[in-house]
Amino acid sequence: MESQALRADLYDPAALASLGHLEVVARWIVDGFLSGLHRSPRKGFSVEFADFRPYQPGDDLRYVDWKIAARSDRWVVKQYEEETNLRATLILDVSRSMEWRGASAVPRLTKRAYAEQLVAALALLLLRQRDAVGLVRFDDAVRTSIPPRARTTQWRRLAAALAEPAGGRASDLATALGQAARLVTRRGMVILVSDLLVDVDAALPALRGLRAVGHDVVVFHVMDPAERHFTQTAEAQYADPESDLAVPAAGADVRAAYDSTVTTVIAEWREALAAMGTGYELVLTDQPYALPLRRAFDFRQRRP
Repeated sequence: MESQALRADLYDPAALASLGHLEVVARWIVDGFLSGLHRSPRKGFSVEFADFRPYQPGDDLRYVDWKIAARSDRWVVKQYEEETNLRATLILDVSRSMEWRGASAVPRLTKRAYAEQLVAALALLLLRQRDAVGLVRFDDAVRTSIPPRARTTQWRRLAAALAEPAGGRASDLATALGQAARLVTRRGMVILVSDLLVDVDAALPALRGLRAVGHDVVVFHVMDPAERHFTQTAEAQYADPESDLAVPAAGADVRAAYDSTVTTVIAEWREALAAMGTGYELVLTDQPYALPLRRAFDFRQRRP
């Protein structure tokens, strides 16, 4: 039996990112996640065999028909038709605050780098389930808008978009959610990946709007561990990356107030989203990808 230590979805994210490009790492993560899923008593999504098609580079080797390959030297892939087809849109925050990471003795990814890898893995996982997947990237404007598709070329298109730069400072989440609503024209799934340093009063009505028209919504709240728990003690100047507001302060003087405020904000997001039937998960950037993938997968499985 394969050791769990070999599963990429259980690796340290920063160490994993150093081993390859985003597309390659995403495949490792999803392969590891699915290998664990297939050993689980829960067998995952229900599919029926539909047809064969020629093998293409990047296809999952588990679906190659090796008997045909051995008999005729022709590589074909088994195609499956899922009982229910999903249209999913991934919304990724690429604002300036997502570029941040705290000082640490152990290397960590920026929030944006972690979120991009998570979104890449989510996209590939959904595409392997024959779901249609789209992408919205936003900062102070929508930078990318790719409609959901289930074609074999969609993965390359999504991966290329995730590698694009973004130059905006703030986060206009309401506009991004509105764009997602236009992309998903029938009931589907929307997954938001953001540090949620946004205007709450504008974001919550937009999220309610998605729920009101029947979309399932999941929010991954990405934080650096140094954001979640304030550990600095020396005096320093603390700057907001999106507004450039800077305030000098001694860390020891603000630690208790900071931790209390962050705890309150997380609780408010969790409660507000739960009240509208939206999934919420706090994700720290030193956390392996297995847990957020499992949360998204479980939420997707609950769809009728």
